[in-house]
Amino acid sequence: MAMEHVKGEDRGNVVLYALSTCVWCKKTKELLKNLGVDYSYVYVDLLKGKAREDTVEEVKRHNVKCTFPTVIINNEKCIVGYKETELKEALSR
Repeated sequence: MAMEHVKGEDRGNVVLYALSTCVWCKKTKELLKNLGVDYSYVYVDLLKGKAREDTVEEVKRHNVKCTFPTVIINNEKCIVGYKETELKEALSR
């Protein structure tokens, strides 16, 4: 899986699963950047073959409907959709 990494303050393991064409995914990336969070992201729609299948399976483990954006925090908390308040609360220290 071709994860991109954005450096920032360590607030746990934060992973964003997104689509390259999704406005809400872009807004979520922007929010994470503005919060100064260290996170990784992947554009699922740009993946091919096995990498795409594996990534979709990973998203479905947390978000059965496999909708985007999906943010996974510390491999346990899952926030689906652009939920600014929920993300800020989950990532605040």
